[in-house]
Amino acid sequence: MCEPVATIDDEVRQLVSDMTETMYAAHGIGLAAIQVGVARRVVVIDLQERESEDEEKPEAVRNPRAYINPEILSVSDEYSRYQEGCLSIPEQYAEVERPARCRVTWLGLDGERHEEEMDGLLATCMQHEIDHLNGVLFIDHITRLKRDMLLKKLAKARKNAA
Repeated sequence: MCEPVATIDDEVRQLVSDMTETMYAAHGIGLAAIQVGVARRVVVIDLQERESEDEEKPEAVRNPRAYINPEILSVSDEYSRYQEGCLSIPEQYAEVERPARCRVTWLGLDGERHEEEMDGLLATCMQHEIDHLNGVLFIDHITRLKRDMLLKKLAKARKNAA
């Protein structure tokens, strides 16, 4: 379990900056501090959505957001499925079912408290990253058989890379 952030100071701002850079370098859309070895309740997310569907402009728009001490207040009764991956389990993916919407509270880098109803990919990503803060991986949400298969594929990929 990660520790809450007591004070948003230059150290926390630098952590957020470093995490954002790491997330982009790994081509991810979210990262929890624990994934970079820091056991604090800090998450960065950037869905990097395209400005338009125009194939001439495939560039994603970067809009990183920091969530300090994020907490899920409530979740919807409806569920959605997304193909999830994780920077902690490289190049392995599985379909995960999670609540379709969640209400989340957090502190911004300015120290202000925020609250938002999230849906779609943002809701999924936020739940995924908060899971990390609580010691849970996306593979903990799939069947044992699927998890075992995924972990065997990961072990094989690591062995082949060595």
